[in-house]
Amino acid sequence: MDSENPSSLPRAGWREWVALPELGIERIKAKMDTGARTSCLHAFYTQVFEKEGRPWLEFHVHPSQGDVDTVVICQSPIVDWRDVSDSGGHVENRPVILTQLTLGHESWPVEMTVTNRDTMKFRMLIGRTAMRGRLVIDSDSSYLLGEQSK
Repeated sequence: MDSENPSSLPRAGWREWVALPELGIERIKAKMDTGARTSCLHAFYTQVFEKEGRPWLEFHVHPSQGDVDTVVICQSPIVDWRDVSDSGGHVENRPVILTQLTLGHESWPVEMTVTNRDTMKFRMLIGRTAMRGRLVIDSDSSYLLGEQSK
């Protein structure tokens, strides 16, 4: 891919199916959010613990909107803590993890915050830092890069 030439980059819709294989999430709908710097994943339960002398995060995810019976329990090292402003201007200090993101046929490491997004429509946001140099967003389209297996 030539990140200097946007026309050579894959086109993604404003929403896409993605996978987070290191977390055991095979399929989750994500909004491609160019207004957000950092990617974000919804978790309804979070707990910080220590492993191998460093902080880790355990969190539970409902990967499908409206399905509260399916739960994926994830664990990941915490790589940072960041103050994040939501769309209403509220600031929250969130843990940041680094994990592999699969979108279409491509996969790359992405930093993402973890927080409760129960009231939000999307379980995941892909921020512009994760997209930079990898994708061009077509705001009129959805699911241009295909569906992850169900």
